[in-house]
This record gives sequence, C-alpha cells and structure tokens, in this order.
Amino acid sequence: MISVLVVGDHEMFSEALALLLGREPEIRLLGGPRAAADALDASREERPDIVLMDLDSPAVDHADAIRNIRDASPDTKLIALSSDEGPETVAAAITAGACGYVPKTRALEGIMDVVRRAASGELIMPEADLAPVLEQLRRGQAGPQAEVALARLTPRETEILRALAAGDTTGQIAATLGISAMTVQSHVKSVLAKLGVHSKIEAVTLAWRHGFSSESRSA
Repeated sequence: MISVLVVGDHEMFSEALALLLGREPEIRLLGGPRAAADALDASREERPDIVLMDLDSPAVDHADAIRNIRDASPDTKLIALSSDEGPETVAAAITAGACGYVPKTRALEGIMDVVRRAASGELIMPEADLAPVLEQLRRGQAGPQAEVALARLTPRETEILRALAAGDTTGQIAATLGISAMTVQSHVKSVLAKLGVHSKIEAVTLAWRHGFSSESRSA
C-alpha cells in the first residue's frame, strides 16, 4: 500500500484528485484533501509515502512548506502540481525538496503512474520542462563546498550519480553497469554521505547545477 496525502486550497481539483486515488486498491488515502496551511501537521502525524501538493495558492510560501514537510518526514516523496509551468516555479519546488513536478492539466489522467514512480524513487518531470528547469537550477548557487564534495566521488559513484541525474532507476543502473541493485544502493548511500545530503533528489539537484547529464526518462 502507498499512503498518499493530497494538499491544496483549490477544493474542486483536490477533491477530484482524492476521488481518483480513493478508487485505487493499492492506495491508502490519508483522509480528505488538506489545506496548505495544515500540510505540515498532517505530514508530521501521518508520515505519508507521497504528498501531492497543489502550488497554486498565492497565500502560501510553497518552497518553505515543502522544506518543512521534508524536514518533518524525510522519507516522504513530494510531488508538486501547478498550472504555472514556468521554470522558476518548478525549480524552486525541486530545490526545496520535491521529487518532481506534474502540470495540473496532466495530473488527473496519469496520477497513478506518477505516484507509483515517485514511490519507487524516480524523479518526475515532463520532458518539455526539463531543459528550462535545468537551466534555472544551474543558475542557483551550490557553493564551493559542493564542488569539492562532487570531486571526492569515485569514478563509479560519479557514473551512478550521472545515471540518477538522467532519470534512471536503481534497476536500470544495475542492468546497465552489470552489478546488483544492492551494490547500486550501496554506492548511492556513499554518494549521499559524501555530498552531505539526505535524499537522491538533493544529490541530483547538485548534479544538475554542476552540469551533469541532462538526459532524462521523464514523465
């Protein structure tokens, strides 16, 4: 079962999303849709596998909300949903800790695929949005410490980080490199430790900012 929390102040959209998810036998919907102001408390109490957050409420600082949810529940995967497809909006969500982004125009039709992929650790990003979002991320300041940390990675760790940045799953990386999934996971843990980050999305954001692979198997 995948536990999902729907967060958003636009009731019609959030309720439609919750209705679709509630029909899926593999989904455990954590109550009805929550307002953005209640997202942190709900995430801290429920510890959802997935949070679907509508970013279209102008009264909420969603970057702060995402960071706070990730701090309160580090294992939660957060997917940003928005009708504003500008790269600044998407890059801000990714930098704050979201594991991906889906336009609201596409969210309802493919939401189960998105939830499954996010739960398995994939990065979610429509192909058309990838290049401008990458450019926006690269303008961010990662700082000299990040450059030093990236330089400390072994060739194999760098290869695996590049594959993660390209959107490959653990299974795909293992098959490509001819190693076991457990070995890939061990390398990923080492990469996270050396970079001083707590999740693959944080590691990949650093990789994107420093010009690692921009190819992706996107949503």
